[in-house]
Amino acid sequence: MIGVVDTNHNPDGIAYVIPGNDDSSRAIRLYARGIADAVLEGRNQVVQEIVGAVSDEFVEVDEPGGKRNERALPGRKRGSAAPFF
Repeated sequence: MIGVVDTNHNPDGIAYVIPGNDDSSRAIRLYARGIADAVLEGRNQVVQEIVGAVSDEFVEVDEPGGKRNERALPGRKRGSAAPFF
């Protein structure tokens, strides 16, 4: 349990105490923004990992006529590692 604890509250039962003003709307917005930023950063890291995994499954090859094309590595199908969201 994570909680913002003001001086007029008992922190018993709260594993991670965040000392602060729980009555101020500005403080609540600050806490909410911090949590939202952390969630977005974590989501971005997951997306980058998925993109990296999909990119590693494909290789560019030379086609007749000097064209370059992206081909799946042996045993892989294009689109087999689709994002889960």
